[in-house]
Amino acid sequence: MPPRNPLAAAHRSRWYDDEAGPLVRPYAMTRGRTRPAGRGFDLIALVVADVPDGPDAPDLPVGPEQGLILGRCRGGALSVAEIAADLDLPLGVVRVLLGDLLAAGYIRVSRPVPPALLPDERILQEVVHGLRAL
Repeated sequence: MPPRNPLAAAHRSRWYDDEAGPLVRPYAMTRGRTRPAGRGFDLIALVVADVPDGPDAPDLPVGPEQGLILGRCRGGALSVAEIAADLDLPLGVVRVLLGDLLAAGYIRVSRPVPPALLPDERILQEVVHGLRAL
């Protein structure tokens, strides 16, 4: 039975089609959470899967999106921004999913050095000048 409201039918056809599959809202993937558990993730933090791979690998109790993240990170380190772009998911959603994976011990994260801990540019220039003087 066709819907009575033609605008409602047009609205539904814009959001759902056979190729796209079912629509899952971002808050459903994160169970309504907007922040990751623990520390946040910088855009350039590198993520590596820390789970066994291959035919003997156990099935992990993770959702489909988290499974995709683990699959992408098994081949090598990817930044948080690359993961979000590869999966076409909002950055906030990826950060929450990564927080869950980190808490479960399924990934390792290499965080960038904070700018305050980096050496001063002046010191680096002095080192370069000293090396050239040798």
